Amino acid sequence: MAGERVKLQVQERESRGSAESRRLRKEGLIPGVLYGRGKAPHPICIAERELRRVLTGGQGLHAILDVTLDGQKTTHPSILKEYQQHPVKGGIIHIDLQEVRLDQPIQARVVVELVGEPAGVTEGGVLSQVNREITVQALPMEIPEHLELDVTPLGVNESLRVADLTAIEGVTFLDDPETVIATVSAPTVVEEPAEVLEEGEEPAEAPEGEQAPEGAAGAPLEPDADAAGSPGTVPG
Repeated sequence: MAGERVKLQVQERESRGSAESRRLRKEGLIPGVLYGRGKAPHPICIAERELRRVLTGGQGLHAILDVTLDGQKTTHPSILKEYQQHPVKGGIIHIDLQEVRLDQPIQARVVVELVGEPAGVTEGGVLSQVNREITVQALPMEIPEHLELDVTPLGVNESLRVADLTAIEGVTFLDDPETVIATVSAPTVVEEPAEVLEEGEEPAEAPEGEQAPEGAAGAPLEPDADAAGSPGTVPG
């Protein structure tokens, strides 16, 4: 379970816009927004090193963040709502935090991890994970870090669905129970050609539009008759 609260110190930022965001990133700060409960969005920025520490902790993206603004003592329990990554470098370039009440359920996307080796794979089948995340609803402190799905009994041409996930008290799976998570497909069968020619051998073919007479295949052609006026042999 999540069950972990992580302190996160953030700074207020006075202005918004792409130019300001670029300036902050050059200074090692990640721009973001803190969305309050019924309050106007609050522009913030976070030290990149501090943000990396929080998001790579034991609870990862599902940690409850005790957000504190510089110069204030009030703590804002929040969760990671959304983040943007650099399209090439992959680092986080913007982050949105959502303030929550710890006594009210929230929705979150949770990763499904496959465990075990399917019986169908030992028979030559191929395991595929169709969906890697599902949506759950629970109290903020009860959101699972991840879900495990045992694929050991999965045979060839069989699938496991959301309904096959082990139920967790206090956690509701919101996706359709028939949503496929993992499947084992049959191996691809490659058919051998009916006739295999030896190396260098080519099939005999008649010229296009012609058909060799029966029994004449491979026989030498007779020379043409002598042209008129040319010396020949007179039968005696």
